[in-house]
Amino acid sequence: SDLMTPEKSRSNRLAWRGWRRTRPFWGGLLILLAGVEILSTTVVSLGPTFRVGLGGVNGFLGTVIAFVLALCGVLLWFSPAQRLFYSIVAVVLALATFNTINYGGFFIGMLLGLVGGGLAFAWSPAVQPPQPGEPGRPDPPGQPEAPRPAGPHHHGGLLGVLATLAAAVLLAAAV
Repeated sequence: SDLMTPEKSRSNRLAWRGWRRTRPFWGGLLILLAGVEILSTTVVSLGPTFRVGLGGVNGFLGTVIAFVLALCGVLLWFSPAQRLFYSIVAVVLALATFNTINYGGFFIGMLLGLVGGGLAFAWSPAVQPPQPGEPGRPDPPGQPEAPRPAGPHHHGGLLGVLATLAAAVLLAAAV
């Protein structure tokens, strides 16, 4: 039968968690939501006083910006190796929506895009613990220590998010 057993449910949850943790999931989700929110403000007008931004052919440009922003969020999920490029594009597009699409989707979409871009930029893949005898892990007692090559270290987290948001604010102030 096709009933969901507790074991099958647990297996699905673990698979989902494993997939989600191998990519900048939350950054991509916020960027996708930013694109949807900004697109909704271009489609739904609250009257002539709230219709701010570019109209006509340039209004089409605003729609394209919102679609590309949402596409960056999806691409972050399915191509996490390119996360730096997609997150930078998302931050620039989110900032571009401020004066092109209803003040960046009434600030909500722009802020979602900026925070999502910062999260995606700061995300880094988990470092697998080295096995005994590999560089970076002590050898079993009684064996001479193998030389360890100098290489990149695991960074990111809150400091990376704050640095990206600070850069976005400075870029917004320059625009």
